[in-house]
Amino acid sequence: MKIASIILSIIAVLLIAFNITKIDVDNPFEGDSIIALIEIIAALIAIVLLAIFNISKQIEKKVNQ
Repeated sequence: MKIASIILSIIAVLLIAFNITKIDVDNPFEGDSIIALIEIIAALIAIVLLAIFNISKQIEKKVNQ
């Protein structure tokens, strides 16, 4: 499961990098730029959720020992 979360984190980082290139600096809240901002926020949330999941698995492992 750890490998899957690492792969998903890498995909999320790549999506963030791709969407940063789609943001129009002059009008960041219009057209495709707002969609790119929403996707960046969604990818950041996914990374945070994966980090929480990894921490909960570590805690579960220590409790079961």
